[in-house]
Amino acid sequence: MNTYDFRVKKRDGKLLDLSILKGKVILVVNTATGCGFTPQYEGLEKLYKKYKDKGLEILDFPCDQFGHQAPGTNDEIHEFCTSKYNTSFDQLAKIEVNGENADPFYKYLKQEQNFKGFGIEGSILIPIVKKMDKDYKNNANIKWNFTKFLINKDGKVVDRFEPMVKPEKIEKEIVKLLGA
Repeated sequence: MNTYDFRVKKRDGKLLDLSILKGKVILVVNTATGCGFTPQYEGLEKLYKKYKDKGLEILDFPCDQFGHQAPGTNDEIHEFCTSKYNTSFDQLAKIEVNGENADPFYKYLKQEQNFKGFGIEGSILIPIVKKMDKDYKNNANIKWNFTKFLINKDGKVVDRFEPMVKPEKIEKEIVKLLGA
């Protein structure tokens, strides 16, 4: 199984066949419009503008599973992101990333890249996450908004970055994968 075997729901309800992204580097992010990490949209957009012509795609999946921080419809979320952060990358339909209703693509991403810990910067999230999942250290569940997955040109999920890792800190890995 590979990234290119999946189809995901676009904002308009139509399906996006991920096989059309073959040969591109993909950054997948579960997002929220009312989160402390929401300003990361700025960094995501900067990366996208800088590297889209070299083969970077960003797939933005709004998710309301963490603190009800992504309220609204797909169109309302899109309007917020484009007007406040001038985003121009693909924003897909709102999904669930954990639980029995988790999107199949996210089940795959978590299977490919397990949770590796928060690091020192993430210690602020531990009490919040622990309330939701006492066993959070020992499972691949998404812990919070703005968890990122990096996929190489062959469709292999090569890394996972927890929410406190800002997009600009991923730039070196993206550049390596792009061969830029």
